[in-house]
Amino acid sequence: MNGTANICNHCRNLIREKITEKGIKMSRHISTGPSSFIPENEILGTMPLSDSTVMFLDEDFSSRMDNLTQVMGLHPHYLQAFLRCHYYLLRMDGPLPLHYRHYIAIMAAARHQCSMLVSHHVQEFEQIGVCSEWLRGLEFCPQRLRKLNEINKILAHRPWLITKQHIKALVKTGEHSWSLAELVHAVVLLTHFHALASFVFGSGVNPDPESTEVNGVTADLCPPAIPGLCTCHLTNSNQANGNSNTGSELEALMERMQRLLVEREDDDASEEEMFTRFEKEKKESLLVVSAGFAEEVVPPSPMIRFVDDPSFGYQDFARHGEDNPPTFKAQDYSWEDHGFSLVNRLYSDIGHLLDDKFRTACDLTYYNMASHEGVDTSMLRRALFNYVHCMYGIRYDDYDYGEVNQLLERSLKVYIKTVTCYPERTTRRMYESYWHQFRHSEKVHVNLLLMEARMQAELLYALRAITHYMT
Repeated sequence: MNGTANICNHCRNLIREKITEKGIKMSRHISTGPSSFIPENEILGTMPLSDSTVMFLDEDFSSRMDNLTQVMGLHPHYLQAFLRCHYYLLRMDGPLPLHYRHYIAIMAAARHQCSMLVSHHVQEFEQIGVCSEWLRGLEFCPQRLRKLNEINKILAHRPWLITKQHIKALVKTGEHSWSLAELVHAVVLLTHFHALASFVFGSGVNPDPESTEVNGVTADLCPPAIPGLCTCHLTNSNQANGNSNTGSELEALMERMQRLLVEREDDDASEEEMFTRFEKEKKESLLVVSAGFAEEVVPPSPMIRFVDDPSFGYQDFARHGEDNPPTFKAQDYSWEDHGFSLVNRLYSDIGHLLDDKFRTACDLTYYNMASHEGVDTSMLRRALFNYVHCMYGIRYDDYDYGEVNQLLERSLKVYIKTVTCYPERTTRRMYESYWHQFRHSEKVHVNLLLMEARMQAELLYALRAITHYMT
């Protein structure tokens, strides 16, 4: 096997053993185009961008669309909302200095081994021209930043564990303390880049050529190709595009959506029944696991210098035979009624930008599904968003979680859980395993919903802990 193939974890381990044994050096390979999952011509032929979006690109990317923005540009309206928020977080006036912002981005992206994001923000940090020794690793950055390690790993992998005690440890009076405004800025950055890593891996976004050609500290962070279709999967890979049942799959989904619309009118389920449906879906999410995940995933050596406690990873919210945390009831603490006002009060205007980004992803529609036009997809969009929150233990008491099982097939659930909870394990085979007749732009929309659902879930847990601390 040559060094240019995309490989799965099992094959990677076998190759690594041979490399070590023979002392062979493998060359890095970056597949062409913005995404290793999406044909280049389908991305480059997208709709034109608005003047305001071009303005943000001029400011933040020197008039050049990097691979991330090209893939996201499949949905120009969303890209505009994303860039406004992204630019404000990293460039505009705020509680944290610029070099802190990029270093926090590095810390967040490193939790998921997202070399592309880490490399980009290492370069941004270098351009600021201060504290370059911090790039040698966490032990070289200030204690004040290192104190974020605990909430960084919790928010990235098990956000339901965060409590007001974690907040108190950061803001209590002392030499390395954080103000609440600074902490909110840091929390938004952490959740933003955790979720962005999900989008990068879920959409197969390739590293930019520029990031593979730099010298100095960034060079050893340049990644191999985004995990894709392994050679060991080739015998099964044609199923993704050549499945004779893809037509019936789409028609069956359309029929289920129509049936659920009719059943909604007649369904007068009790509050207890609605809760039972949520609990059933939450427990069933435990069974959604991809093959080949037995081995522990630890960041490779160049990345590990920005990671504290690398063995700490995702665990299911609801675990068999254990005392699980209480369900997060959205009616008791929601983004609209609680999180928005708190974050806006402590970090001016960011609440409006986040809210616009959340709403744009959730409301985005072109009224079509694959070859069908004039379709109301709101039911499907809400199922995708709420399934992510269900896995994170967040329940909406006005939502029937029985719809999730009707609308989301198992292969899609596996993909959702992987992209959301351990995105670095996402493969092209997973991407190709669901919705065979749908456009790539529709699958990118799925990833936008997963990204925003994940970010909002992390934010809700963090902001609730801050609220508890303040009260």
